[in-house]
Amino acid sequence: MDRRSIGVLSTGHALVDVCQGSVPALLPFLIARRGYSYSEATALLLVMTFASSMLQPLFGHLTDRRSISWLLPGGILLGGLGIATVGLVESFPATLAAVGLAGLGVGAYHPEGARNANFVAGSKRRATAMSLYAVGGNVGFATGPVVATLLVIPLGLGGLVWFAAPMALGALLLARELPRIDARRMAALAAGPAGDGRRGRDRWWPFAGVATVAGFRSATYFGLQAFVPLLLITRMGTSDAVGNAALTVFLVAGAVGTLVGGRVADRIGTRPVLVGSLAISCPLILSLLEVGEGAAFPILGAVGFFLVGTFSISVVLGQEYLPNRIGIASGVTLGAAIGFGGFVAWLLGLLADQTSLTTVMVVIAALPLPGFLISLALPGENDGSEPIDEPART
Repeated sequence: MDRRSIGVLSTGHALVDVCQGSVPALLPFLIARRGYSYSEATALLLVMTFASSMLQPLFGHLTDRRSISWLLPGGILLGGLGIATVGLVESFPATLAAVGLAGLGVGAYHPEGARNANFVAGSKRRATAMSLYAVGGNVGFATGPVVATLLVIPLGLGGLVWFAAPMALGALLLARELPRIDARRMAALAAGPAGDGRRGRDRWWPFAGVATVAGFRSATYFGLQAFVPLLLITRMGTSDAVGNAALTVFLVAGAVGTLVGGRVADRIGTRPVLVGSLAISCPLILSLLEVGEGAAFPILGAVGFFLVGTFSISVVLGQEYLPNRIGIASGVTLGAAIGFGGFVAWLLGLLADQTSLTTVMVVIAALPLPGFLISLALPGENDGSEPIDEPART
């Protein structure tokens, strides 16, 4: 595994996800200072989600046909430019376009970044490499609200123009590393999965299965993000600060689980880790309805560890099933699955308005079950994947 290249790709992943993570934190400022309505504010989130997530399969398809490595620094630069432009414009349509521009940059980076992470990982440590790549995104998403708040509070919305500076620097540094990353990709493509220049065949049905698993996992993840603080505040009587602290525990434990899960998957296989993690998630989430504040924190930590820890594993497994379409595999398991999860979280909000928080939590606990059942039927990474004499794609 080329640790230097993985570190560069992970850092770039962090930078683009800082852009994505900053948008939710900007909504209160935009409502208060520009008079945007709640529907206008949520429309900004919708545009960011669509541009950054749902377009990723398209970018993945393009990079499978021809590697477009400049999307890596270009995506970072475009993301920073979009958020900076939010601070310079006044009208809602212009703000919407600026957020869409940032989302386009985020969406452009992810499939090419995950694709190259696969190539520089080496043949034996793909899950570890992908976990390191994924953690960069976790860090960036968590940092985005902090960066946005630190700029807007002292400088106003116009202070967002400084968002472009670190992004431009990061894009420049990544651009300098592209020759090294491109060389590793070409070497990996020439060698093939078995080291003999041949690629395995694409298995679309198993890939559809792991993509569905990723979608249900993402729906559970976003549902917990939305309702965990509410659960602690309304049912357990905690303060807002404690509710948000519980969410932090969930996210931090998820980052740790991503790193540990990648290493374990490289030792025993990605599918067993995926099956086991999904199996334990359901009872852990249900137990939150029966415990108090003290026990909720370690349980949430365990849920984050096992649930979020499968993030990089599903990406790697999807890439194994589509060895000749790694960009599409990355775009679907990274992007489309996240978009589906965000949509389900919105549906859960509608359900909560009509029923109760307890009902919603039961539904969230049940969401990993379809993924668990599908994962039991998934073939192993190498089952039925005999190599064929096809030229490697570049």
